[in-house]
Amino acid sequence: MRSISKVGDGGYHLNRAHNNPPATSQQATSRWSSFGHKDEVLRFLLDEQYHLCCYSELRADEEGFGYHIEHVENKSQNPPRTFDYSNLAASALDIVNGLQTLKVQGHAAFGGHAPGKQQGCDINLFVSCHQPDTASFFAYLSDGRIVPSPVSGAHERGCAQHTIDTLNLNSPYLITRRRQWWDEMDELFQEHEAKGWSLESWAVIELVPINNRLQRFFSLTRQLFGQIAETTLQEHSPELV
Repeated sequence: MRSISKVGDGGYHLNRAHNNPPATSQQATSRWSSFGHKDEVLRFLLDEQYHLCCYSELRADEEGFGYHIEHVENKSQNPPRTFDYSNLAASALDIVNGLQTLKVQGHAAFGGHAPGKQQGCDINLFVSCHQPDTASFFAYLSDGRIVPSPVSGAHERGCAQHTIDTLNLNSPYLITRRRQWWDEMDELFQEHEAKGWSLESWAVIELVPINNRLQRFFSLTRQLFGQIAETTLQEHSPELV
């Protein structure tokens, strides 16, 4: 999970609604349901997230899942933050197509629609995608799993595991897609080394945004490239470091 830097304020209509925030869970649900400018807010969110899901780092548009506006701190847990742009993110799985498609495929929901997240999470343990150090909590394995970073402390590992479980980030669907991505990248690494091709040039293709869009599983790719990734980002996209 990569850290998302908030840009802007979500637009006039969202801010107008936030000027008079709901006070109860019922008010939050009712007012959010009737809020007619979600598409505008979603465009702002996707732009600042480089079109990656805030939790899974899927390109949900490429998967055919679509996106929904996620309340990082649930509306029911903190109603006054319902229209707070700093509490919003774009998460995979829209209600119309994404959830139904995943269900037909026999997979459980993940991210903002995961059962654990829908029930509410311990905000003191949950790793927010808006924290500046989000990426440091997690690591990726060749079998497709996301795990707590082995170099972090016990408390940080506990927070990471709570977040992984809450968001169902090791759902079979995500494990399969990450494993496929890892295998594809590993094969290309071997080909580049065997043929003497430039890893640095390839890193630019995989890690630098094109038309303000990143490739899926940015953090996994960054981990695989190691120091080459850090040098590439510092030179070409320092805002992603």
